[in-house]
Amino acid sequence: MIERKAWYVNGFIALLLFAVIAAGAVICLVYGVGANPSGLLISCSAVLMLLLLIGLSSLVIIHPNQSKVITFFGKYVGTVLESGFWMVMPFAAQRTVSLKVRNFNSQQLKVNDAEGNPVEIAAVVVFKVVDTAKATFDVDQYEKFVEIQSETAVRHIAAQYPYDNFADHGSFTLRGNADEVAHELMSDLQNRLSIAGVQILETRLTHLAYAQEIASAMLQRQQASAIVAARHLIVEGAVGMVEMALRRLEENGIALDSERRAAMTNNLMVAIVSDKGATPVINTGTLYT
Repeated sequence: MIERKAWYVNGFIALLLFAVIAAGAVICLVYGVGANPSGLLISCSAVLMLLLLIGLSSLVIIHPNQSKVITFFGKYVGTVLESGFWMVMPFAAQRTVSLKVRNFNSQQLKVNDAEGNPVEIAAVVVFKVVDTAKATFDVDQYEKFVEIQSETAVRHIAAQYPYDNFADHGSFTLRGNADEVAHELMSDLQNRLSIAGVQILETRLTHLAYAQEIASAMLQRQQASAIVAARHLIVEGAVGMVEMALRRLEENGIALDSERRAAMTNNLMVAIVSDKGATPVINTGTLYT
């Protein structure tokens, strides 16, 4: 089913024509029952009144960002997309389809991510109808169709990627690549909703979190990863500082043998890496006595 333009004319011109028909019906009726009754004039008046009623029933008002899908005895004849006051085909059924941009907020869904961890996820979908024929005849209740397909697409995308990747920080994840996930969700959802004549304008994740049963464990895992990363950075900095200290001593003519270099390296590393303030100890002897 493909949308096409329906036949329609200006409603005000049609009203003017109906006024002429009504005047003719009244004149025929007056002369038909007058001094010289005439059955022909009375019949003409009845026919004109019938045409007037049929014509008035075909008048329609279309508001901005609305459309009327016209069917004639079960056959689709077209859609009126232009707002205003119109006359359409008589005896035709009319169905209003909104062309406004609308939002759909999905419920918070519990889904297993790519690593099997249960996560809670929700999204908002911004859409509009671009083909009234498909939205009306190809699917049953396109609003419900959008709702079901949106939740299906959210579940599908959430299961493709892990919530977070603690081993490789450059990999694709739900938490770290929200924009990319939203773009892929939009593409997948557009493929699903093309049959319904719906265009997806935007998709965004509105909620993303671990499920309650594993939230505390995952929080501890994140904290542990953060601590390990911080320690790694501290150790790299400490090694650089020790190398600089030993190099400066050598440049100033202070020579240290291997044991003294090892002792100084150990003391500096402990002082720099320790998360508490180092307590100095005065050594009155030497390393050899």
